[in-house]
Amino acid sequence: MRSSWGQVVVLLHILWPLAVRDVSSFSPSLTVPSRPSIQNHHHSRNNDAHSKILLSRIRLSMADDKNDDDTSPSDEENLPLFIEANSSSARSIISDIPQSLLQSIEQVRRRHFSTTVTTNGDSSSNESLLKQLVELTRTNKKEVTELSSDDYLSFEQMERVPGCIATVRVKTTLIPTSNDPNLYRVLMEGTSDALLSGGLVELLSQVLAGSHTENGHDYCVTASDVLKLKPEALTTALGLQNVLSRGRNDGMASMVTVVQRQIQSLLDSRSGEAHQLSGDIDMETSIETTNGNGSERQPTVAMLLSGGVDSSVAMHLLLRQNYNVTAFYLRIWLEDELAHLGECPWEDDLQVCQSVCEHAGNVTLETVSLGKEYRERVVQYTIEEAQRGRTPNPDIMCNSRIKFGCFLEYIENAGLDFDYVASGHYARLEDAVISSSSTADIQKRLFRAPDPVKDQSYFLCALTQRQLSKVIFPIGMYQKAEVRELANEFQLPNRNRPDSQGLCFLGKVKFDEFLASYLGNQPGDVVDAMTGDIIGRHNGLWYHTVGQRKGIGKVMFPLATAHGPWYVVAKDQERDIVYVSNRYDEDDFARARSEFELEDIKWISGTPPLGVKDSATEETEWNEVRFDMKIRHGPKIVQGTLMLNGDGSTGNVRLDNKDGGLAPGQYVVFYQIGTLECLGAGVISEKHWAKFLQTHQNEVPEEELKVKR
Repeated sequence: MRSSWGQVVVLLHILWPLAVRDVSSFSPSLTVPSRPSIQNHHHSRNNDAHSKILLSRIRLSMADDKNDDDTSPSDEENLPLFIEANSSSARSIISDIPQSLLQSIEQVRRRHFSTTVTTNGDSSSNESLLKQLVELTRTNKKEVTELSSDDYLSFEQMERVPGCIATVRVKTTLIPTSNDPNLYRVLMEGTSDALLSGGLVELLSQVLAGSHTENGHDYCVTASDVLKLKPEALTTALGLQNVLSRGRNDGMASMVTVVQRQIQSLLDSRSGEAHQLSGDIDMETSIETTNGNGSERQPTVAMLLSGGVDSSVAMHLLLRQNYNVTAFYLRIWLEDELAHLGECPWEDDLQVCQSVCEHAGNVTLETVSLGKEYRERVVQYTIEEAQRGRTPNPDIMCNSRIKFGCFLEYIENAGLDFDYVASGHYARLEDAVISSSSTADIQKRLFRAPDPVKDQSYFLCALTQRQLSKVIFPIGMYQKAEVRELANEFQLPNRNRPDSQGLCFLGKVKFDEFLASYLGNQPGDVVDAMTGDIIGRHNGLWYHTVGQRKGIGKVMFPLATAHGPWYVVAKDQERDIVYVSNRYDEDDFARARSEFELEDIKWISGTPPLGVKDSATEETEWNEVRFDMKIRHGPKIVQGTLMLNGDGSTGNVRLDNKDGGLAPGQYVVFYQIGTLECLGAGVISEKHWAKFLQTHQNEVPEEELKVKR
């Protein structure tokens, strides 16, 4: 069960990762016109009965749960504690937390969480909980705290929190209470460049600012209470320890540690004249997020807006996360070359983009024409691959070479200083800290989206670390239905627009028509792969792909079609032959449909994953490793093994089961089993069919083919 739960934890941890990289500001809704009359809460922390009752509250229950007063201390042993500890250690955790903080934690928990945390693999409940944490970031509205008292103590700037997966900064202010000038309330403000971390920052901010009324008296969390808190105990008390990854748990503890250090520094400074300290601040990072006058600046984002619902919702989410957004429409339609084939919709898309930007508060919209670059970097590749009889993937090339390729080059060459480039892709990113003996580098990790149908990690498999370091995917953690709901919630002018279909640059033009306009026709024979009989005539190898069934009957002789269904099983470029078979599902093609060779293998991290190479030897020795794989875009995941060859740029794949069509030129994307992480990809080589073609060329000599024509 531990292995299964570990996989669930990893899955849930990455549902809302840094891929979104939002920067939000957090501060509790606290307005202090004068020093409040609030008493310190001095309850005995050793009150065993009271601790047992509070023990029952350290869980995340449904918002409409019955009153916890119904829980008696005798029920203690059956309490659904969501911590990796027995009841005695749980009581120890409770006894070490000041009562004022326990009361505040309970208030925050009831205020925000409406899902029960589980440790038995109930991913739906925990997924909902993580979404509620993200919602704390999305719905938080930055409020200016008004402090009229001259006696408050405050750090002047944000201090970066070490040890967090995301970039988190916090700033602590101490506000004296009226009844005791030596007691201070704690106001914590913070920023984060990740949605989930941002929710944790907001959670901590509200816990520290907690107050409640009991027996006619007002009580609050004080600085001395916070100093008594064990940093690692907070996520346990909130019921989040088993939901969050180890990195998130450690990050929350680091936030508490930094706040405690700031509090202690501020208290130590009370005897001095200055009430504002700068603290030990990461100045290099601080420069990146502050203006010349020291104030926080909004991070800048170049938003790739297409006119569709996905990118429009992504832009609105960024605006709500305090980004400074400039929208860009990339004009890559081949309207001049393909005008004779049909209407190109780029003008309609641009008008929709203008409406979306106006609706969002007149967001700046710029149009960038990348038609020339697209022809050179994507269209030329597509034509050359098709001409060779291979199956191209223009969408993968569009992402790596255009949207996150030459567009990044464009904004850099134009001197446009954007922190990030965002798009409406369904995929998620997360940071990984790669430590060496002298340095610690941040590496980007790409993950599948939770929506298996809309997941677009397949199309992003060719992005490099440099590209991923500049990219954010605001809708990567959402289901498509949820994005539609957000579009309605935001009242977007294009909320009812249907999703686009087909290749990104063709619009309403059919792919066969596009190929015909560039390559024309080059007729050849359609040959039965099992008998060698010529049973049809095709118009060009590029109109057919391995595994194809639909449409092949149009180029076959009438007598042959009656013996179908027929599938394309191979193509011979040298002799312009399309091989077909009506026995595709039989054992004759079992090996050809499950074993193949890859070329041009690349890994997102820049190096093969652990286990692929035998690190125990100095020479390169490759191991056969199992992966989840996608042979094409879509929800289907297949399993199999990969064994690299030579320098690691080629390899052999063996699938557990037969695939519908393994076509040379087609991308195969590798995923870590159980984690949804996209590790890299390779391209199916022509060598896959070399033995098959050699056999059938011997069976059907060229002279015989000529006679049969």
